[in-house]
Amino acid sequence: MSDTRIQKLEQQRDELKRQLAAIGDMRQGSLAKRYRRCGKPTCHCAREGAEGHGPSWSLTRAVEGKTVTRIIPAEAVERTRDQMAEFQRFRQLTRELIEVNERLCDMRLRSEAGRSGATAKKGASPRSSRAKLPSRSRH
Repeated sequence: MSDTRIQKLEQQRDELKRQLAAIGDMRQGSLAKRYRRCGKPTCHCAREGAEGHGPSWSLTRAVEGKTVTRIIPAEAVERTRDQMAEFQRFRQLTRELIEVNERLCDMRLRSEAGRSGATAKKGASPRSSRAKLPSRSRH
């Protein structure tokens, strides 16, 4: 029965690997719409309550503990969103792959332990690979 479960987990693992191989362009980060003020006192953005110039789009992410921001052109916003969704898909698939591999490794370990335990004599204790030290007397 465990051989059947192992085969199913192997098939599941292979399918996850296939899906990972099909991952397209991806990027991580947060996409934000921003408006800015240019600083000219006569510009429409200087009026109270005005939104400002924009929107402009920026992609922000952490790289080696520092925040990195990249400006995304308006015509590339939808493509950037698709790339971010692809990154989330990548993360989900890798989580699933790790989980399946953990289960597979555990199942194989139990299967091997069951086989080695079946050949041992009933009531026998496992031998230690370390030599026993002579006991010291208390004086």
